Amino acid sequence: MPNVVENYDVVIIGAGHAGCEAALASARLGLNTIVFTVSVDSIALMPCNPNIGGTSKGHLVRELDALGGEMGKNIDKTFIQSKMLNKSKGPAVHSLRAQADKQDYTREMRKTLENTDNLTVRQGEVAEIVVEDGVIKGVKTVSGATYYARSVVLATGVYLKAKCIYGDVFQYTGPNGLMAANHLTDSLIKNGIKMRRFKTGTPARVDKRTVDFSKMEEQFGDERVVPFSFSTDPESVQKEQVSCWLTYTNEETHKIIKENINRSPLFSGMIEGTGPRYCPSIEDKVVKFADKNRHQVFIEPEGLYTNEMYLGGMSSSLPEDVQYAMYHTVPGLENAKIVRNAYAIEYDCIEYGQLLPNLEFKNIKGLFSAGQFNGSSGYEEAAAQGIIAGINAARFVQNKESIILDRSQAYIGVLIDDLVTKESHEPYRMMTSRAEYRLLLRQDNADLRLTKIGYEVGLVSEERYKYVCEKERLIEEEVKRLENYKVGAARENQEILEKLGTTPLKTATTLGELIRRPELNYDLIKELDKDRKELPYDVIEQVNINIKYNGYIERQKKQVKNFKKLENKKIPEDFDYKKVKSLRIEAVQKLEFYRPVNIGQASRISGVSPADISVLLIYMEQMNRKH
Repeated sequence: MPNVVENYDVVIIGAGHAGCEAALASARLGLNTIVFTVSVDSIALMPCNPNIGGTSKGHLVRELDALGGEMGKNIDKTFIQSKMLNKSKGPAVHSLRAQADKQDYTREMRKTLENTDNLTVRQGEVAEIVVEDGVIKGVKTVSGATYYARSVVLATGVYLKAKCIYGDVFQYTGPNGLMAANHLTDSLIKNGIKMRRFKTGTPARVDKRTVDFSKMEEQFGDERVVPFSFSTDPESVQKEQVSCWLTYTNEETHKIIKENINRSPLFSGMIEGTGPRYCPSIEDKVVKFADKNRHQVFIEPEGLYTNEMYLGGMSSSLPEDVQYAMYHTVPGLENAKIVRNAYAIEYDCIEYGQLLPNLEFKNIKGLFSAGQFNGSSGYEEAAAQGIIAGINAARFVQNKESIILDRSQAYIGVLIDDLVTKESHEPYRMMTSRAEYRLLLRQDNADLRLTKIGYEVGLVSEERYKYVCEKERLIEEEVKRLENYKVGAARENQEILEKLGTTPLKTATTLGELIRRPELNYDLIKELDKDRKELPYDVIEQVNINIKYNGYIERQKKQVKNFKKLENKKIPEDFDYKKVKSLRIEAVQKLEFYRPVNIGQASRISGVSPADISVLLIYMEQMNRKH
């Protein structure tokens, strides 16, 4: 019986947050691209929390946007509340977070995909990858159709052999009752890809009409909304916002959980997958943090189209009757009706150590991988990997060198390096503490750091690029002017300083020095600055941060220089570690397994000590001399 045969440049498997970014990047770079999804209604689905961004995750979205990605633009069109987190702390940890209208978010992203040139959207389940002599040749679907391609991106999310579980109920489905993808795993294993089982979970959704908000603390959005995308007009996102609510579990809640813990599939052994440490279920929290007598619960709307409310902080896989009993002990939820039960979901993903820093498989040329399938968690982490995998899949077809962001360039660089280099035994979540150079990698300067790369790749317009170059010039000029602008100890100046509640001057100083005072900033010293020109808000923000934190920023730049030295020391692909005498056996094993591309990456592998790195450096130095 004849089967459909089609040819493409790039095939994307999965249309979640990773798949969407990969597909858009590839198609926008002019490659004939097809994206497969188990259901076209689940494109960019948000099966868990109804928000984009959050601590460190907001950084990823901003970086993705600077490279030419879509997530930031999409949430700007579809948010219902927006908030800048950690405002009381320094700028390095400021992070944007927006509540989404889930259906709107999915609808908008689908519209974008369907109207992108060079992109075909196809509903269907991919069952096999076609590999010849260690090179990807295409994919086959369950119907027997073959789609030949020069590169393929795996972005299967949580769908591979997915299993949803609560109590002793388990269903072989993906999230929200969508079809699981049950065939592809076997093909991947057959082609030498090592797999493992992870799990994640989601809380119940309740009917808004049955929630008593008077017992909760109202959580408002920001008065002035900051958009996610650098290309969004800030005025276009100033709109009426929807409230979220905060309540807490209590000792009664914890008592019910403890009494029923033996019925939790997490603790009974029914769930075999490893869950995310940093996003634990409520039963996990109660067991692991037994000293805490309450935990936060955020009540978040799922959108304007529905009365469903998401119970953030209370994900669970406990039986249905226990869920009812425990949720009903929470203030405001005493009479809450559950619309959807909380559940855990288990799925197949890849074992660590199989990917190169460009997200290509080491043993299959042209096969790339992104998102939860790589062992990460979260929409933002997935999307960030998606754009890099999509760019590199396209560049593979074009015979161009891959784009690799390192740890000093972007949070995306930290995320991918961690996934590629470190042994992870649980779903990986991005956090600001993982970034060594976080004062340089702020969310406010993502455009200055990455727009040029996005432009050179071909995903950012010339107009946008020129705007960022001009912005950079204005910042530099203004910082230089302020650092050289002298202010004397004249009486009128002293009066201004007194009015501002700061120490008067003993001798002349510069405006830069005044801005560095904790109680002052660029705006406050306006009266002392007679030569000030009107500048855009985003320029002023950068000027203020660059001057205020100048000492720390310079220190980090020096650290980056040292970091780059090791990153630039490339290790040949065929390097034989066994020949290096004095390398410990564990180090040889680890280096053989990971095959790091440079000394910097080698130094971050667990089990490779600084002494091993010194031995390696000396050996490579001697090799170079011989050549």
